[in-house]
Amino acid sequence: MNPISPSIHSFAKPLFENVAGDIDVSFEFFPPKTDKMEETLWEAIRMLEPLAPRFVSVTYGAGGSTRERTHATVERIVRETALDPAAHLTCVEASRGEIDDIARAYWEAGVRHIVALRGDPPVQGKAFEPHPDGYANSIELVDGLKRVAPFQISVAAYPECHPDSVNRAADLENLRRKFDAGADRAITQFFFSPESFFRFRDQAAAAGIDAEIVPGILPVSNVAQTRRFAAQCGATIPPWMDKLFEGLDDLPGARQLVAATVAAELCGQLYAGGVRHFHFYTLNRAELAYAISHLLGLRPRRSEQEQAA
Repeated sequence: MNPISPSIHSFAKPLFENVAGDIDVSFEFFPPKTDKMEETLWEAIRMLEPLAPRFVSVTYGAGGSTRERTHATVERIVRETALDPAAHLTCVEASRGEIDDIARAYWEAGVRHIVALRGDPPVQGKAFEPHPDGYANSIELVDGLKRVAPFQISVAAYPECHPDSVNRAADLENLRRKFDAGADRAITQFFFSPESFFRFRDQAAAAGIDAEIVPGILPVSNVAQTRRFAAQCGATIPPWMDKLFEGLDDLPGARQLVAATVAAELCGQLYAGGVRHFHFYTLNRAELAYAISHLLGLRPRRSEQEQAA
């Protein structure tokens, strides 16, 4: 037999060899527009619930376009699951009084966690304009929410800089002011290289930000859709990733496998760099987020009834 090439010893260990299941996860969903979409959403929620996420968030459409559906989805999660729901709330096209009333209604419904965002303008491509009687930005929104009730508040962070920020320093100063206003953690916009996150985390620390910054992970199942998302939030899709998805438009199974591989490798590299909380943008599909959580060592937690049996 031929001897094994000495070069094999230079190979790295398997990326997920040393994972210990010592992670926390959270998941983001969007409110459904149709009965079929609602069925898909609840299939995803039921599949991911046994992983015992720290929280699950429900988005809020541009211009507040899904306000009622967001509220209905969050209330159902409170009623029918053991999950901790976080409702997205934005500043767009609403007065302070209206937003404060929405926040009070969430508190009365048992919701204790808000994802506070400035929000996207209702017309894509137009500059954000605050409501004349509204909160001007997410900093004011965080401060206002804390005056309504002692919510736990998550805010957004941008590893590759918010498109409206003049530079990185201004972007970091804006994030620092969100924490000064009362935010508890930041969840990043999605990114596709671990260096983007680690560089941003180091820059935030150097700017005096010592609060929790959670990486937001988007498993790519639809490349065209991801390009639209990236254009809106300033995220970069690297050329190598574009090439990986070439020729897969009509092969959803193969596309799913490639998406899982790309996202899993990113999470494995983040884990190796010390990250222990991952926030998944699920797009109301559970399989990819579940598979990556599994690779990172997370397993379903048995209910009290199952443990007693």
